[in-house]
Amino acid sequence: MQVPVHNVSGQVVDQIEVSEYVFGMPFNRAVVHQAMVRQLANARSGTAATKTRAQVAGSTRKLFRQKGTGRARQGSIRAPHRRGGGVAFGPHPRSYRQAMPKKMRRLALRCTLSAKVAGDELMVLDELSPERAKTQEMARMLETLGVKSSALIVTADAEANVVRSARNIQGIKTLPAALLNIADLLSHKALIMTVPAVRKAEQLWGAQQIAAPEERRGYSV
Repeated sequence: MQVPVHNVSGQVVDQIEVSEYVFGMPFNRAVVHQAMVRQLANARSGTAATKTRAQVAGSTRKLFRQKGTGRARQGSIRAPHRRGGGVAFGPHPRSYRQAMPKKMRRLALRCTLSAKVAGDELMVLDELSPERAKTQEMARMLETLGVKSSALIVTADAEANVVRSARNIQGIKTLPAALLNIADLLSHKALIMTVPAVRKAEQLWGAQQIAAPEERRGYSV
């Protein structure tokens, strides 16, 4: 499939062929949703903790005698219903980590990239390597490209000047192609990729294409 290539002025300067295996997949809502939930869950620290009645400080003596006072019986000052007592069913450190097969994670990423292409939310640039880090120039370029809300800028490798130029612009995030993920793709409206970044994505997630049935059985015809 063909996608247009723009320069930093927004003009179409070329057409490149991209892999349909990476940028032309049908959207699988269930897999993308599962991948998104997994990434958000794995980002949770799980360190919330409360003390039980056995862990809080306090005397172990009985507050007053069992009978004859007319009051409800009380056994400990550390009981959950008393001020300063332990928490009955509070959170404790745990892992929220979820597992997901690698093939499903890659499928979710390809589906999301394909959805960006289908929704005209992908813009490919011929190059993006500013000689100096200037936020004003980056903002002007984004305005020229028609970015009105949030955008994810993806380069082949980490570009220091690109990162410094975009980090103070609200709604703009930069990433190297190897760190593309579901959460960033879904939380940004536009996706801006350089041609080397597109090739890097194809190399990372398009190499293991579906083999023919004969090849999967171990022989070819």
